[in-house]
Parts: sequence; structure tokens; C-alpha cells
Amino acid sequence: MAKLRVAVLASGRGSNLQSVLDACAKGLVNAEVVAVVSDDPDSQAMQRARKAKVPAHGIAPGGKGMRAQHEAEVQRVLDEARPEIIVLAGYMRVLSPAFCQAWRGRIVNIHPSLLPAFQGRDGQGDALAHGVKVTGCTTHFVDETVDGGPIILQAAVLVRDGDTRDTLADRVLAAEHQLLPRTIDLFQKGRLSLEGRRVRILRGDSWRTKLPTLPDVLYGEGY
Repeated sequence: MAKLRVAVLASGRGSNLQSVLDACAKGLVNAEVVAVVSDDPDSQAMQRARKAKVPAHGIAPGGKGMRAQHEAEVQRVLDEARPEIIVLAGYMRVLSPAFCQAWRGRIVNIHPSLLPAFQGRDGQGDALAHGVKVTGCTTHFVDETVDGGPIILQAAVLVRDGDTRDTLADRVLAAEHQLLPRTIDLFQKGRLSLEGRRVRILRGDSWRTKLPTLPDVLYGEGY
């Protein structure tokens, strides 16, 4: 069976990108990353892509009012790479409604909170500041809202006494590294049925029986 063609958009360290690259290399996911796009040409994500010999495209966003031009450049790369799914892995730009509509049902994001709680740029810090006892991470289909698209997978992570933003973020990130490749796996296997705002996960295998689970993490249905 042909491998699923994946394009990854990333802005920073690229650790979630690396989790996808590793899962593909190990055969956990029948997929290949065919392009990586970053709005920071000097990001570590770009370095990871080049090390994996994946075409890496740094497209600087430009100044105010340049979103349409920037997205046109991103789309040009995607047209050449011909991905079947776009993965946002720490991509810090808000995509336009037109871009989201063009890729509806074929673009997913990973967010470091249990959505719809703590949307935005600092899900871990916001969770800690609000004193919650449980937080986590979420994969979802991307729509025109910010972190508001239909939820695919979630994992709940316990907040410990004495946690700092960094210690909590590290544990949430470890769960992200599991959920994002699994989400691509479910997409590749045709097991995601998008029904309005709900995502139904069709019957099949579970990664809980294949891979070690993390302590103090509750995995939602579908993992």
C-alpha cells in the first residue's frame, strides 16, 4: 500500500515533527513526510527536516498585511509536494479561513491542553495559572477558529504539586509525541469519520497494546 504523503508546518524546535519522522522511519505509521514548511527559516524544525533529508522550505511571514502572500507561497510548496494531509506541529501562525476551507478535513493540529480549555499560545502556562489538577493535549481538525476544530484524540496529564510551567510542559509534550503520530496513523487507515463537529473513530487496533504508556496519563478513546 502506498504511503500517506504528509506535509508538516512547524515554527520552533520541531520535536513534534521529529516524533512524526521517527514514527514513519520505524514503520509505526505507513506514511512519509514529503515537505516541511517553517515561518522561521532558521528554526530547529528546519534543521531536523534537512537531517532527515526531507525538503525544507523556510518562508518568512513578512510584515503586516502580508498573510495572503505568505500563504500563497506555502500553497505553492504544497502544490509541488502533493501531500494528502497537512500537520501543524507547533506552527505559530493563524491560517486564513480560505486556506482552512481548501484543506478541510485534511489538516490537523496538536495543542497542549484539553481543548476547548486553554486555547491559544500558552496552554500549559494557562492551565498552571488557573490551578487545574488535570491538563493534557489534543489533536483536532483545523477549521476557521483558533484551536476550535473537531477533536480527534486527547490525553489527560496529571498536574503535580510543585510543577513549574517547564516541568508540566515536558510531560504534556511526551504525550503529544504519542498522539500526533497516532492521529496520522488513524487518518492513513481511514478510521476518522468527520460528522459535523464530532470525529468518530472507527474500530481497529490500539497503540496501547503496541507501545509503552506514560505514567499519570489517561488516554482517550482511539489511542
